Amino acid sequence: MASEDTPAERREITVRRAPKYVPFLILGGLVGIIVAAVIAFALPGDPSYDPNSVFGFFMVLFGAGGVILGAVVALLLDRLSVRRAEHAVVEAVPEDATGTDADDAGTDGPPAARQS
Repeated sequence: MASEDTPAERREITVRRAPKYVPFLILGGLVGIIVAAVIAFALPGDPSYDPNSVFGFFMVLFGAGGVILGAVVALLLDRLSVRRAEHAVVEAVPEDATGTDADDAGTDGPPAARQS
């Protein structure tokens, strides 16, 4: 219960856009599987090997390699986002200043910043 005379708490935060790693890993694996399919079915190979067996072998190799490359790309983008991070100052809004009670918070709009 903050009064009118109590100053709001101010904190400095860092805001950045970090990539989500799972989509990069999935995309890398899918690209690896597509490359394995092209190698197994589109390129001429040894007729003594079944193309499906060749695809299965290369799918494991190129799928794992694609996941690793996807992780490397995500890490590089994460490092770039650290360099481009912006700093901001935020302050907590007292409950009295928002005009809402704890019972109806979140019904009319975004919730007010609360201290925990």
